Amino acid sequence: MTRLGWVTDIHLDWLERPRRLQFYETLRAAGLDALLIGGDIGVAQSLPLFLSELESSVAAPIYFVLGNHDFYGSSIEAVRERVRRKAAESGRLIWLPSAGVVKLNATTALVGHDSWADGRCGDFFSSDVLLNDHVLIEELSVTGELRRFGSYDKAKLLAKLHSLGDEAAHYIRRVLLEALETCTRAMVLTHVPPFRECCWYQGRISGDDYLPHFACRAFGDALLEVLDQRPEASLTVLCGHTHGAGFAQIRPNLAVWTGGAEYGQPALQRIFEV
Repeated sequence: MTRLGWVTDIHLDWLERPRRLQFYETLRAAGLDALLIGGDIGVAQSLPLFLSELESSVAAPIYFVLGNHDFYGSSIEAVRERVRRKAAESGRLIWLPSAGVVKLNATTALVGHDSWADGRCGDFFSSDVLLNDHVLIEELSVTGELRRFGSYDKAKLLAKLHSLGDEAAHYIRRVLLEALETCTRAMVLTHVPPFRECCWYQGRISGDDYLPHFACRAFGDALLEVLDQRPEASLTVLCGHTHGAGFAQIRPNLAVWTGGAEYGQPALQRIFEV
């Protein structure tokens, strides 16, 4: 059996180095064969340091995706390129959007993508929520419009979110179909909940004002499309982003775990044996 440890939303930039080292020791002590990280590792400036620390501290392959916080202070494209290069140079850091299908054993594959909240769940145009994403990430920044006009073009922002969600959906549809050609089970690692039913916060499903910013319907639709074509397969999805823990059985063969999180208190969510 392979022991897979899963963490998400660890926000290592909230920890001084001694506390980070304690967390890494917790991961080492778990006796993991591989570590899965579901994004929000740090912010753009600190991300390379934290990936290096994790690689030197955890003596196992580290499969990871990025979260929205990982792009703060930079652009999506710049961070992705930096991470792509770092993973290519590493022996144990595997960024799943570059890795494609990872076979864990004869019957189980691992795939993943960062994903993005695509604004399609809930009521985007009635929502007054403005995330730090829309200030601190270059491609999504509305600060210039706010400064000049006191408002921003919500339709333009929504189009960008749709594009990011569609990109994630296109990728996961392709790699899942590839994975299920030889495997009957797949684990899907992502940051953003792919269904409203798994968009947990404080024990409840998020309301229509927050759902546009915390779920990716395009990603969820892609998962369902794949299972329609491969009804004999089963999927286990691991996500985070909301900081609220929960579990949702979307279909008999589609289960979604959402990881909980508190700033300054990173935790090992679960250990899966496959």
